[in-house]
Amino acid sequence: MAEEVNRVSLREEAAFQLANVTKTAPQFGAITPRWLIRFLDWKPLEAGTFRVNKVNESKVIESLCSHEDESPLPSTFADYQDAPREYRLSSINTVLNVHTRVSDLLSNPYDQVREQLRILIESVKEKQESELFNNADYGLLNNVADAQKIKTRKGAPTPDDLDELLTKVWKEPSFFLAHPRAIAAFGRECTRRGVPPPTVTLFGTPFLTWRGVPLIPSDKIAIRGKDHTTKILLLRVGEKKQGVVGLFQPGLPGEQSPGLSVRFMGIDQRSLASYLISLYCSAAVLTDDAIALLEDVNVGQYHEYK
Repeated sequence: MAEEVNRVSLREEAAFQLANVTKTAPQFGAITPRWLIRFLDWKPLEAGTFRVNKVNESKVIESLCSHEDESPLPSTFADYQDAPREYRLSSINTVLNVHTRVSDLLSNPYDQVREQLRILIESVKEKQESELFNNADYGLLNNVADAQKIKTRKGAPTPDDLDELLTKVWKEPSFFLAHPRAIAAFGRECTRRGVPPPTVTLFGTPFLTWRGVPLIPSDKIAIRGKDHTTKILLLRVGEKKQGVVGLFQPGLPGEQSPGLSVRFMGIDQRSLASYLISLYCSAAVLTDDAIALLEDVNVGQYHEYK
C-alpha cells in the first residue's frame, strides 16, 4: 500500500485503458490444407446427377491381325451396361445466426458477419473432405473394389506394400492418400531399409514420394485407437484418364467457391440475421482400377537405429 501512495508515475495497468490492443482475426485450429480437394479434378454437373457409363467387359471385342487374304473380317460391337451407376450430389448445410446489435456495434476492426461466415465455411469444407473419404455412398474408402484391396505383410507400411499397391493402379497413378502418422510410419520403414524417400514440392509444399508418386496427408482417414491401424489409398484422377473425379454444381445463387453458396435468409423478430451456407459435392470412381486400398496399416511400430 505504501508503494502505491509513493508512486511518481502512472501505473501500467491504468495506462492500458487508453492503449489500442492489436488483435488477430479468430483463429480456427481445425483448419487443414484439405489436399484431396486441391488434387482432385472437379467436374461441373448440369442437374446434380452424374451417370457413369461402362462398357460390358465380359463381351469380347473381336479383331483380326495380319489380314492378307479376302476372308471376311470379324463383326463386333462394344456393349454397354444396362444399369449404369448414377451419382447424386450430396449437400452439407448449416445456418449462421448473428444478432444485429453485435454486427452493428462490434464490427470494428473485424466485421463480425464476415468472420463468422469465414469460420463456418472452413468448417463446412472440412466436412466436405471428410465425406469425400468416408461417406457411405460416394466416399473413396467405401468405393474400392474387393480385387483392389490388399493388406500389409507385417503391419507397418513398407516399400514392398506400396509397390504392391502400385501394381493395382499401375496406369498413371496420381498420388497416395494417408494419415500423417501413416506417412511417418512409412518413412521409418524406409529409413530402416536405408532407402529414404525423396521429396517433391507441390503447391509450394514438400511431400514425400515413392516411385515418383507423392504421399498426400489427410487426417480424415481414421486411425483405430486400440490397434493403431489405418488405411492408405492410391488414386488415379481425371476423367480423361478414367480415374476419380470430384463433382459439384456450378452457378449456385450466392456462390462463394465451386459448389458452395451463402444466402441471406432475413432478420427475425429477435433481431437475428440468418445466413444459409450450402455446399454440394460428390465423387465418382470411373473404373475399378482407378483406386486401390492398403489395409491393416499399423502406425505404432518404432525401431532403434544403430
